[in-house]
Amino acid sequence: MSGPIADRDRIIGQEREWRADAERRREWAEGQMRNAQEQQRHAEGAQREAQKRVGQAEEELAKLRAEIKRDIEERKKREEEERGRVEEEKRKVDAALSQVEELRMQVEARLRVEEDKRKKAEDAQNAAELTAARAQKEKETLEQEKTEEQRRTPAIKPIIIPTDTEVETTKRKLGYQEGTFHFAIAGISGSGKSSLINAFRGMHNRDSGAAPTGVTGTTRVITRYTDPAPANPFAWYDIFDCIIVLIDTRFTATDVAILRNCARFGMPAYIVRSKSNQHIRNIMEDIGYDSNDDDDATTRRALAEAARERYIADTRQTVTENLEEAGLLPQRVYVVSKDTMLRVVRQEPARDLLDEVQLRDALLTTARMERLQGA
Repeated sequence: MSGPIADRDRIIGQEREWRADAERRREWAEGQMRNAQEQQRHAEGAQREAQKRVGQAEEELAKLRAEIKRDIEERKKREEEERGRVEEEKRKVDAALSQVEELRMQVEARLRVEEDKRKKAEDAQNAAELTAARAQKEKETLEQEKTEEQRRTPAIKPIIIPTDTEVETTKRKLGYQEGTFHFAIAGISGSGKSSLINAFRGMHNRDSGAAPTGVTGTTRVITRYTDPAPANPFAWYDIFDCIIVLIDTRFTATDVAILRNCARFGMPAYIVRSKSNQHIRNIMEDIGYDSNDDDDATTRRALAEAARERYIADTRQTVTENLEEAGLLPQRVYVVSKDTMLRVVRQEPARDLLDEVQLRDALLTTARMERLQGA
């Protein structure tokens, strides 16, 4: 069939195809939309899941950080505690070591003290034995001198009182001057009479006008030496029978005779031992001092003080025994050194003083008393 009906049927058929095609397109679009919506729901779910996982991860990370921080803090605390414990242990160990060191030093000091005591005791014993041997030898020498002197002079001549003429003649001979107090020094040859006279006068042995000195005895005649100080109207004599009896290492029978006659005449008499610095030096060497050793100052002072005390004690003991044996009253002995005596007379600073000041004062007091009595 052709004509309008055929065109209508064709148009209706085309319309149906268009509608079917449109339906198919709509259904496809709706399917695509549903797929897109489903994908969107899946994406949103995935996003929510991802956000959830991110949140969980952040929570886990925060927990992990907190745990790590706690671990670090706890480890730091444990390390500090351990360090404190170690330091405390170190302090304890150091304290123990310090105590051990102090104990060791105390033990060593005690051992040194004991060793010093032992050495000093040994030195003292050796020195005592040496001193005893010297004393015995001096005693034997003194006894021999007494025997020899008694053999040469069986007895001391009776006291002869000189006449006035003899007194005046002797005064002129010796240069005696009124108003001047005359000191006399007696002693054996080599005992240091001239050196002591020079020291009393404030002079060195080398000074002009000083009394001559020498290794052997230089005093053979009676000599008068005036004191150069205007304030001291004194004259010094180095005669044998005199006021100042100068002894050295021996206290002789002649010394006893002089002292006995001084007592008879009522003359002031002084016993003096000179050269004391030399004797003290000898004792220091006896008890162990060696000038070549590098001894410290404390050791040298200790040895010097010990030697000084022993020298003074031995000298006083010897003089006391000799005076007692001679039947004379106890009398002080002055131990001096000429160099120190010179400084004392010159009023200069003096170290290692012995009896120099006391001897000077005693002589000046005696001189003033005699002048007052004669005034």
